[in-house]
This record gives sequence, C-alpha cells and structure tokens, in this order.
Amino acid sequence: MAEQSEFSRDFEKNKKWIDELLQVDKSFDLLYRVVTIGGKKACFYFIDGFCKDEVMEKVLEFLYKIEPTEMPDTAHDFLKGKLPYGEIDLIRTKEDFLKRVLSGVPVLIVDGYTEFLAMDFRTYPARSVDEPEKDKVMRGSRDGFVETVVFNTALIRRRIRSEDLVMEMHTVGKSSRTDVVIAYMGKRVEPEMLQDIRERIDAIDIDSLSMNQQSLAECLYKHRWFNPFPKFKFTERPDTTAASILEGSVAILVDNSPSAMILPTSVFDIVEDADDYYFPPVTGTYLRLSRFVINVMAIFLTPLFLLLIDNPEWLPEWLSFIQINDPINVPIFIQMLILEFAIDGLKLASVNTPNMLSTPLSVVAGIILGDYTVSSGWFNSEIMLYMAFVAVANYTQVSLELGYALKFMRIIVILLTAGLGLWGFVGGLALVLVLIVTNRTISGKSYIYPIIPFNAKQFLRRFFRVSLPHVKNV
Repeated sequence: MAEQSEFSRDFEKNKKWIDELLQVDKSFDLLYRVVTIGGKKACFYFIDGFCKDEVMEKVLEFLYKIEPTEMPDTAHDFLKGKLPYGEIDLIRTKEDFLKRVLSGVPVLIVDGYTEFLAMDFRTYPARSVDEPEKDKVMRGSRDGFVETVVFNTALIRRRIRSEDLVMEMHTVGKSSRTDVVIAYMGKRVEPEMLQDIRERIDAIDIDSLSMNQQSLAECLYKHRWFNPFPKFKFTERPDTTAASILEGSVAILVDNSPSAMILPTSVFDIVEDADDYYFPPVTGTYLRLSRFVINVMAIFLTPLFLLLIDNPEWLPEWLSFIQINDPINVPIFIQMLILEFAIDGLKLASVNTPNMLSTPLSVVAGIILGDYTVSSGWFNSEIMLYMAFVAVANYTQVSLELGYALKFMRIIVILLTAGLGLWGFVGGLALVLVLIVTNRTISGKSYIYPIIPFNAKQFLRRFFRVSLPHVKNV
C-alpha cells in the first residue's frame, strides 16, 4: 500500500507553502521556474550551482511537447510514462522534500498531483580524484577520495564489482542533513556489529556535522577519549578502503570529507600501509617490520637516552660514545620538551605557508634550529640528532592520529623519567602498554588482536606479508 502523501492537489497551495518554507525571496541561489506541462501548471525548484543546465533544458524541451490529452492522472503514471530521465523518485513527505531539494536535487511539482517528483540530475563542484598528499605510495593506484560522496562510492564500486557490496545511505544533522554512507559486504560483515553501527548513526541527535568525520567519530564513540590511541582508521585511498571492505570491515563515508572511516580497527590495522601490498612479499615484510621498529623507537629512544645520560654508570663501554661532552646549559628534558613543541610549530607553519614561500621558510628554519641553536648553547647537538629522528619517525606511518598518540606517550615517558628516574621510565612503559591493551574498538573487541585473544596464524600475518593468492577472505 502506497504511503499517504502530505501534500495537496492544489498547485497554488503547495507553491505558497514551499515559497514560505524555503524563503525563496531572500536567498538568491534558491530558484524556481513556473512552466506549463500538458495544460497544467508546474514548477521546478532547484539550487543554483547544483543543477546541470543542459540536462534541465532537454527535460523541459521534452515536457513542453506533452499534449493536454496525454497528461496522466497521477504522479506515478507521469513518472513512468512521460519523464525521459532515469533517476526520478516520488516525494510524499515534507521532510523528504526538504532533504532532496536542499541536497541539490531539482524537484518538480505539478497541479493536481499529491506527490512531488525528484529528478536527480544535480552536479557537485568537485576537484579531480588525484593521489592524496598524505596517503601516497611508491607503487600502485594514484587516485584518491574527494569531498563528493557519490564520487567516492563510485571509486569503491570500480574496485568491487560484486552484488554483495551494499552502500547504505543515512542522514545526520538537523541543519546540515549530511549524507553518511555505510559500505560493506553483506555476506562478510559481522551482522551484530553492522546493526550496532546503524543504530548508533540513526540515534545521533546533533544539529550539524560541522567537522564531518571527526564530528561523526565523536558521536559514535562518546567515551574514553582520554586514551589518545585512535579508535578508527582513516584513509583517503579507495584501494585501501576496498581491501578493508573485502576483509569484512565496514567503511563509513561522509559527504564533504575526502576520506573513509574503517572499523573495527586494531592497532595493527592502523600501522599497515598500502605499500606493504604493492611490493613483493619480502619487500613488503621489510617495510612493515621497519615501520613497527621505528614507531617503537619513536616512543622510547629519547626517554631511554635521558635515563642513560642521567645515570652514566649504567652505560656499557660500547655505548660510552653517547655521553654529552659539551656543556649542558639547559636541562636535557627541557631541551627535549622545547624541541617537541618546536617540531609541531614547524608543522603548523608549513601548513599555513604559501607554496612559494615554503622552501625559503624551510631553509631559514633549518639554519635557526640547526647550527645557531647549538652554537648559542640552548641545545646540545646530540639532543638535536635524536629529536630529528623522532620528527622523521612520525612520517613513517600514514595515520596522523597514531603519530600524535605516540608523541603524547613519548612526552609522558620523558616527564616521568626526568622526575622519577628508572622507576619513572618503567612506569611510563607500563602506562603505554596499559593504554594500548585497554583501548577498545567500536565493536568492543580487543585493540591488539591477534595478540589478545591470541591467533598464531593472524599474528604472523600481521608482521610477515604473505603472497596475495594465499590470503583468503572471510
């Protein structure tokens, strides 16, 4: 049985309600065009900039040819027999009308019809699907997500040509009405987790997803944000997203955001990189192990150096060269903390610097933070060396969220080591392990699977890349 329409058969009544609701006399980009179709009054409502003019001209040209004797009695018959365009839906509710027209879909109202007709020939302003700046690879695909969700779903469909791939559309935000797409493989995803994600998204009561995916992430996972380790994996690569969906994960795409949110996610999923799979197994394994080792060293190298400098009697003979022979004018841990903030300052400066000035700024920053700071006595050259390694180490993995989590852990361990010595260092290590182990994915599963619960086969695959033909999807 068809849903009861909320609209009147009276064209003037419907038009008056729409004009007042949309305030078309106040917004220059909310347009309407009154026409006559088959002897009946009709009106198109659309948003300037979202409508393909050439398509509308062809549709109107076809509609003008309809004779009064050929005009169907219902909107359904009109849709089936008289509209030449493919993407057309009937609108029966006021909420559906607002959602469609404010999303850029042209809507046609016709005198005598209690339903409106949504004709989706909109187009969004969009940049090209170039390779993302942060998610680059040495080999492999060079396309990336953009801010238009329809383009992003098409990039995934291009890689997964299966009838089992589902793209569910949801709407979040009372004012923004942001399109949120849940992408998954129906026979591979866990039904309980999928249903939980659906319910969480539908239960979101918020005015607007002002920060797109970050706003959605904080709405989905409201608790335990004191733990800095990321709960989701974000990627701007459609190949990575498609691979995760094929493995049984769920991808969430948000309109106006050029990335996908992959869940559930363990720490091993976040550390993985596309280059691990674009090279032969031996090379991929080397890259993966190198990334793990460097990430671990990024946390513990500077606190361990601080501990050994404060306790030179613990240094074995073969490590005696790490001792600082020059005068130390500023305490070591203060130097480390200053440089931690200075590195972030350089990052922020590089983001906000015009491209034409980025090279001169890099040269000036290198000179000031390199030679001059050491010769002035503020910093020791050994500290500069270790902090330079830390700065480079943050770029060995693609996740910015994980990079900052490691940074926060490093600062905490440095402070504990400076204040409590060996016990502070050990306590810092324990704190890092506790935060990783106690973190939980959105599905409630272990953040360090396959270590807890232990799965030997999956554990080896997390560290050693196997040949792709031997990888079986669930």
